[in-house]
Formats: sequence, structure tokens, C-alpha cells
Amino acid sequence: MRRLGGDRDSSIGLAGWRPSGAVAGPETWLGEFGRLRYQFIGAFIFAVLLPVFLRWGLDLNGWLLAQQINTIVASSFAILAALMVLRQLSSLPGVRQTYYLVPVLLISFLVVLAVLLFARIEYNRYLFPSSLVLSVIWIFFAQSVARQYRPPHFAVVPGGAVERLSAIERVLWTDLHEPALPNIPISGVVADLREDLAAPWERFITQCALSGIRVFHVKQLQESLTGRVEIAHLSENTLGSLNPDANYLKVKQAADWLLAFVLLTVSFPILVGIGIAIRLDSKGPALFRQTRIGFRGRPFEVVKFRTMRENARADDTLESAITRDADPRITRLGKFLRRTRLDELPQVVNVLKGEMSWIGPRPEAVPLSQWYEQELPFYRYRHIVRPGISGWAQVNQGHVTAVDQTLEKLHYDFYYIKNFSPWLDILILMRTVRTVLTGHGSR
Repeated sequence: MRRLGGDRDSSIGLAGWRPSGAVAGPETWLGEFGRLRYQFIGAFIFAVLLPVFLRWGLDLNGWLLAQQINTIVASSFAILAALMVLRQLSSLPGVRQTYYLVPVLLISFLVVLAVLLFARIEYNRYLFPSSLVLSVIWIFFAQSVARQYRPPHFAVVPGGAVERLSAIERVLWTDLHEPALPNIPISGVVADLREDLAAPWERFITQCALSGIRVFHVKQLQESLTGRVEIAHLSENTLGSLNPDANYLKVKQAADWLLAFVLLTVSFPILVGIGIAIRLDSKGPALFRQTRIGFRGRPFEVVKFRTMRENARADDTLESAITRDADPRITRLGKFLRRTRLDELPQVVNVLKGEMSWIGPRPEAVPLSQWYEQELPFYRYRHIVRPGISGWAQVNQGHVTAVDQTLEKLHYDFYYIKNFSPWLDILILMRTVRTVLTGHGSR
């Protein structure tokens, strides 16, 4: 058995499998704390019923007060909604639920609170926030225990490209030497299903599937654990399989426009203040405009706050389009704006015009885009969705310019397109907030 790296939350949200006859030790039943139903039941008892009991004890009249019942229902709904969001997020690569527990629960409780206030529903103003705090404590405890006793664990069928899995960290791998399952809990079986496997192994894989054990193709599991989709041949991922959900595209565009309108209205004084500061810091206009390649390969003019000296990109060549580490063209204020990503704020205008989205692959300047198209296969596929102010590649990799780094960035872009969903957008949004606070990947 091989173990690579430390513990982590499962990237694909799998339940462990225990073979018949195996004894359920502490590592088995403690691992059950990771299941949604156990987390909810525990949170309901510890974070909802316990505060009510401490307040009213066995006084049935207190339990049956209208505001008390409303609080119990509202808190329970907020906890369940948060757990469901966390479950969806945990299916994405590199997600540890404990990192997103507090913001997801806080947002869920605030949304429920807004509904209570808007509908003028009475609730207990002391027990409702108490349920929030106690639910954070319980769910954090349950997830920590589950992560310790139930890391992702896969049985590996020999043959084909399964050796590439050894490069993936923080996962337990058990190499199979005969077509039989190990007598330990596993998350699933992984094999190279494109390989011509021997008949006993094919029968073994079939029996696993019929028995309800998850069977994964090596490429499928690699994508799920790394958050990257590598394309070597057109036959592996046709354009049809990379087409994002058309309905979500429309819903997302409407949400983008609404959020951009609200943000522009609220932050207009801040935008004006930053513009004035840029004019005072260095000569030149406050805004920087550049033609980039956008949705479906159409060029558009992106708008940003100027962070470089005037005419720093005047020649519009490949070399001028690349931003280097410690680039001398960047102004003093520009360094701060780039680190905090405030230089991207004017792109709210591009979002309002339908040229960009809040989340999506970053648009590249025309010279860079043309260069990448010549060097990288299938590069134009990234234009199948609207470019974004932030994206999956940005929060995982940061700013890159070299061809080999851009190829890796392209793999992240393809993962985003292939797994295009509101859950992935929510995760990117949360990681973007972290990036803004830490300045990761800025140049």
C-alpha cells in the first residue's frame, strides 16, 4: 500500500466501502462523521435542540412558542443548506471543507435571516446566532474526525497509465496484484479502461460495478483530483463534450449583469477616488485600454486602472504584452493595485456590456493570444465561454507567461469549461477573496 502526502478531504465525495465480514473498527465508524446525514443530525441536536433545552428545559410551553418553533425551523434549514453547499464544493479538487465552513454557514444563516426579516417572521434573536456558532463547532469537529480516519483510498488495477497517479499527493493508493479487493475500506477502484486488460481483470472490474463499488477511469480520477483537463488528441474530448451548459450560461450572464450594475452603483465613489490617486501618482490617464480576445474568439477592448507608466505598452508587441516579475514599468501605486486586484475593478463595464463575466478564463492580449494559438493545441477552445475577471487558473496558478506554464493554465481552463457549474463558480469566488487578501499570483 502506498500513501502519498498527508490527509485531506476527499476531492470526489466518495463513501468508503467495507467488504463483507470486515470488522468495523474505530477508523470505520469515526469516518462516518463525514456523511451529510450524520453531520446534520449532530448539528441539529448540538446546535439547535441543545440551546433550546438550555433556555426552556422541560417547559413544553416554551418549546411551543411561535418564535421558538420558527427559530428551530430556520436554523435547521440554514444548517442543511450550508451542508449541501459544502458537499457540492467538496466534490471539486483540492477542497478542504473546513476552510470554507465558516463563510458558507455564515452566508446561509444571513440569507435565512434576510428571509425572516423580509417576511416579518418572529424568531429568537439569541438562539438563532447561538445555533450558528454551535453548528460551526460541531461540523468542524465532525469533518476533522472524518478527515483523519477516512482519507480518499483507491484500489489500483495494474496496467496502462495508472502509474501517473503516483504523482498525485495526499491520497491512499493500494496496488492490486490479483483480481480481488483488499480487506480494508476503499473509496473505489481505478483502472485504465482503454487498456486491453486480461480477462480476469475485466471480470473483476465488472463485478465491482455490479456490486455497487465505484469504478473510475484513470483519466477521470486524475482530472477530479488535480482540477486539470489535459487534451492530447481531439478524439479524447470532442468540442461537444467541452460545450458548457447553455442554460447556465444564460443564468450566469443575467446574474453577472445584475451584480455588475449593483457594484458599479455602490462603488462609483471608490472608482473615482482611485482614478484621482492614479493621476496624482504618475503622468497619464487613469484608465488603461487594451484589445483582447474574448467570447467565441471575438476581440474586445478591456478597461483597467493604469498600473504602468504612460505608453508602457505603446508598441503593442508580444514583448510589451508580457508582464515580468518586478516589471520596472509598474508604478508605485500600480504595485498596490495589482496586489489587491483593484486594478481590475473598471472591468465591471465590460461585464455590463456582456463582453466579460465575473468568473471565467482570463482574456489575453491579441499578440499573446496569437502566439499561444501557434504554440498550444486547442488553445482557442478556451474562448467557448466568456472571459472572466477571475478564474480557475488564476486562483490555482496565478499570473504566467511562459508557454509551458500557459499549457498548464490551459489545462485548468479546460477543467473549468468541462465542469462549468455554479458550485465551481462559488469556489472560485471564495478563493478569489483569499487571493485579494494575500496578493497571491500578482505581478
